[in-house]
Amino acid sequence: MRVHRSFAFVDVSGFTALTESEGDEHAVEVLTAFRALLREICARRGVRIAKWLGDGVMLVCVETPPLLILELHHVVCTVSSPAQTVSIRSGVTSGDVILMEGDDYIGHCVNVAARLCDLAQGGEALASPSVMEHLPRWGEVVTLRDVALRGVEKPITASSIAMPAAAEGGSLDPICGVPLSPTTAEATARDHRDRLVLFCSPGCLDTWERRPPHPHSARGVSEAAG
Repeated sequence: MRVHRSFAFVDVSGFTALTESEGDEHAVEVLTAFRALLREICARRGVRIAKWLGDGVMLVCVETPPLLILELHHVVCTVSSPAQTVSIRSGVTSGDVILMEGDDYIGHCVNVAARLCDLAQGGEALASPSVMEHLPRWGEVVTLRDVALRGVEKPITASSIAMPAAAEGGSLDPICGVPLSPTTAEATARDHRDRLVLFCSPGCLDTWERRPPHPHSARGVSEAAG
């Protein structure tokens, strides 16, 4: 059966060197922390962990995943945990694939995502053109470059994507902690004190609205960003 899906491969950079310098036990602690962070983000974003690949992972989702990848890179760099001692690299793409036996995906775009992850530097996320129209407002293209991928006939234009530095006067999404400004938020609402609340996505807004209301005040009214 042919389906349209988005794929991301994520790798812990320098994991082999980490096992040599810090020992296997510490490396396992880092990997465990990384997997815990990833599970939490994927569960909230509706992304499936297709398979663990040792110090890496293959992700699949119906929607395009730049939002998740940007959040994951941000969290690994900022959250205090063993995972903060390493960097990650990732490759992201989307396209039509064959769903085989219900849980395996065969197709060109899967190979492209894996190759982009291989080419990315530590801390870098490389995205194919097929996902760039879904880059959130709070993401940015750092560089564009044509890359030749092993096993792929023609070079593709890969975008190195990242989150810009937090703007002055901004705030954090109360659900995922992504730093936002009124111009980069994908959705907004008002809290029980009529303060503006910024969200990275309609999904985070929905999660916030489903929380129990403030015991003494009514839930604020949602607004469309922009």
